[in-house]
Amino acid sequence: MEGKIELRKSADISLQKQCFQAVRTHFTALGIEAVLDLPTLLLKDLLPHLTACQLDEIQPALNKRGLSTYSGWVEILQDLVGLSRALDFRTEAEAKHEVMLRLFTSVFYGLSSNYVLKNSTNLKSNSFLSSAAKSIHHFILIPCMHQALQALTTNQQPLLVLLEKHIRSVHVSHLLLTLRKPQAVLYVLHRLLDHGITTNLVVSIDSALDLAWLLHGRGSQYVNTELKKLFSFPHVLQSSPANSSLDVESTASGKSDDVIPCKRVKLYSESVEKEEDPSDVPNFTLDPQVLCHTFSPCDGPSAGACTFGQITHLEIRTCGPDSLKVLGFSLPTFFCLQSLSLHSKSIFRELDVLEFAGVLQQLSDSGCSSLAHLSIGLLPHVGLMKTLLNASPRLTSLCVEFQTAIWGPQFNLDRAGTAEPNTSELPLEKLTVKIIQLQTDLHFLTSVLRRSPHLASLHIAGMRLPTGCSQSQLLSTLSESNHSLKVLTFEDIKLCDCLPDILKLLRGCMLEELSFNDCRLLEKCINPEKSLVELVAALKMPSLHSLSLAQNRLAKNVCVLAELFSGQSQSSLKQLDIRSNFIQPADLLEFAKRLMIHPPPHRLTLDLRKNPGDRDPETWNTALKRLQPSSFLLVEGWKSTDTMVDHISNM
Repeated sequence: MEGKIELRKSADISLQKQCFQAVRTHFTALGIEAVLDLPTLLLKDLLPHLTACQLDEIQPALNKRGLSTYSGWVEILQDLVGLSRALDFRTEAEAKHEVMLRLFTSVFYGLSSNYVLKNSTNLKSNSFLSSAAKSIHHFILIPCMHQALQALTTNQQPLLVLLEKHIRSVHVSHLLLTLRKPQAVLYVLHRLLDHGITTNLVVSIDSALDLAWLLHGRGSQYVNTELKKLFSFPHVLQSSPANSSLDVESTASGKSDDVIPCKRVKLYSESVEKEEDPSDVPNFTLDPQVLCHTFSPCDGPSAGACTFGQITHLEIRTCGPDSLKVLGFSLPTFFCLQSLSLHSKSIFRELDVLEFAGVLQQLSDSGCSSLAHLSIGLLPHVGLMKTLLNASPRLTSLCVEFQTAIWGPQFNLDRAGTAEPNTSELPLEKLTVKIIQLQTDLHFLTSVLRRSPHLASLHIAGMRLPTGCSQSQLLSTLSESNHSLKVLTFEDIKLCDCLPDILKLLRGCMLEELSFNDCRLLEKCINPEKSLVELVAALKMPSLHSLSLAQNRLAKNVCVLAELFSGQSQSSLKQLDIRSNFIQPADLLEFAKRLMIHPPPHRLTLDLRKNPGDRDPETWNTALKRLQPSSFLLVEGWKSTDTMVDHISNM
């Protein structure tokens, strides 16, 4: 009898799936109203079967009814990145933006993927690019794909106008200003940065000239002398019989530069580009305003009066000496800059960091600084954090990453500094400290924490103490000085002997997000289950909605976590991360049974990645089915051969 019921259920599911596929195929013919007339439960089941275009079309009406399209966007993302990767997008808006950004980038630049190929009929059209342009706020500019960017200066001008209205952040990998090809690239950047709403710039460049062009006039008063020379070249390319592809009018010598001929630059052919000598001095201007007049069509949409935009958020992902040199000149008058992130693959030289701190000091002393967020790494030692805070004492957010340098002269800044320690209060609200070194003096951090009573978010990773020392002092400092904490993350820090201090901290603040990732919480406990019971009791605070206990070897003790939702003081958790905890299928099943008895008050996002589900797939899948009514599950394929790798990562 049970076998017949299972067969019937399977047949019903198969028929439903065929119907959903038919709706997807004939969506336009059916009409959006007919789809919206479906019962709510059926609509929810339909969403994962729709295309990105269909989801985008149906979303406004569903949102008005209080329904989310999150499941549909997540399904597309899973198709784009593969089933082996779990997704960390918590909201409908985040998931949709990631889908649209990936698809827009692929379709716009002509990049292929399985999803794009399967849905080419819907995606490879101007209507999709227009819809996607309205949904994304980040644009990835790939200069080597110059044909797509040149199209924005011709038949895709309407798309460029849309991008101007919606793009808030641009990522630039390189410009190659000494070649002719970047003219269209520079024009697109000019339109986004100066005519659009883009204020965030992400740069993967370590070129003084390229960075100087990007920053020129967009907040800082500094003018690069080499760039100024390139701005003074003739306003349009010169035609010559040998170069018939450049069909433009030249500016007659002796005539006023104010008169710009309204004639478009003809795009370069591949043969001309190959013949061109990259070492040649360019015979065209790099002035954005001249480029704008040159590329704007007479009968097309006007770009408006040329004014410079303002960069408020700058991130340099490959920051080297050349970038630091440009920043050294630009920062003192970069009054509109609110956020600065500098990342280097190699360790910054200490002298370079000290010079950078001096520039920060100049900006701070001007009294006009807007800089509130600073992120920088890799720094050679922890003493430099105090140097940066003293140079820019009005920061509200600081992220620093340290790695011990094994070369060059070393300076002990704590001894070289003033005899009297700085105890003035800091306005810090967010602090992230990541350390890659064998041992760390805890005082450098606790002294900053004591000066930061308004701290709301703290993330500490990789801090190793000398043998025999404990993190108790750190936890005690937090309990005494940082009562405003809302978000606390410890990562790769040994806390196995600090349970009493952890409990005291949890009882003294109203945390909303808490992460103990790879903290060996139960490593030396005589009775791990009892210790976890105590921790769970302290975690039942009404404010806590996100908890991560990833990589703590919970194993069979995972069942205790179900007690979070039992008793009168139930937890309000919405996210629970228990990745990489060696949870066996039988233990997960027991956890699922207990959760069915005491279900969470809110649908729980439960991260189960990197646990050995393949040891007993049947039991594992049974556990997942029992969890699904109360939880949104993040899972991925597990290979038992990865066990030793995971074990080593936890050592």
